[in-house]
Amino acid sequence: MLKVSGLACSRGERRLFADVSFSLAAGEWLHVQGENGAGKTSLLRLLVGLSPADEGEITWRGVAVPSPDFHRELIYLGHHAAVKDDLTPLENLRFSAALDGVCLNEQAALAAIVRLGLRGREDLPVRVLSAGQKRRVLLARLLTRPSPLWVLDEAFNALDSRAVQLLGELIGEHLAGGGLAVLTSHQPLPLPEGKGLLL
Repeated sequence: MLKVSGLACSRGERRLFADVSFSLAAGEWLHVQGENGAGKTSLLRLLVGLSPADEGEITWRGVAVPSPDFHRELIYLGHHAAVKDDLTPLENLRFSAALDGVCLNEQAALAAIVRLGLRGREDLPVRVLSAGQKRRVLLARLLTRPSPLWVLDEAFNALDSRAVQLLGELIGEHLAGGGLAVLTSHQPLPLPEGKGLLL
C-alpha cells in the first residue's frame, strides 16, 4: 500500500539521507531509527507531504503522494504535542476532528480520553496537564479518526511506562486490523517485530 523508492533529502547544504526505499503492506510497521539530526523527522515530513523530496517517489495504493485520498487515509502526529492549551482535552479532540472533517460526538471523544487514562481531567484546560498527559490528549486522536496509515514521530516521548504499554496496545490493535504504521523512537517498542530503517 505504501511504497517509497530512492528518497533523498537535504537541509541547506547538508544531505541528510539518500536512496531510502521500503514498502509496507497491511499489518506492517516500520521503525525509523538514527541519531539526533539524522533526518528521521524530515523523512516523516516527506512521507506525509509536508516537505518536498530532493529525489525519489512515494506512492500510496499505487498513486503518487501527495493526493487527496492519501491525506484522508493518514493520521500524522508530530514530535510536539500539538494541542491548544486553553481548550480542555474534550474540546481539543472535537476541534481536531472538525478540522479533519470528522463528526465526533462528545460521548466518543470522552471514551477516547478515558481509554488514554485521562478520566477526571477531560474538562480541565490542557495548560494545567503534565507533558505526558498532553501527549495522551494528542494520542487520543488515534481512536477518533479512523485512518489506515499512522505516521508517528517520537510518539512515546514523555510517556510513563503504563502509557508506553497502552500506546503499544493501540498500535498493535491498529496493525491487527490491517493498518500500517511508520514510527520514530529512541527506545525499545512494545510491539511485534516490524521492519527497521536506520538513517
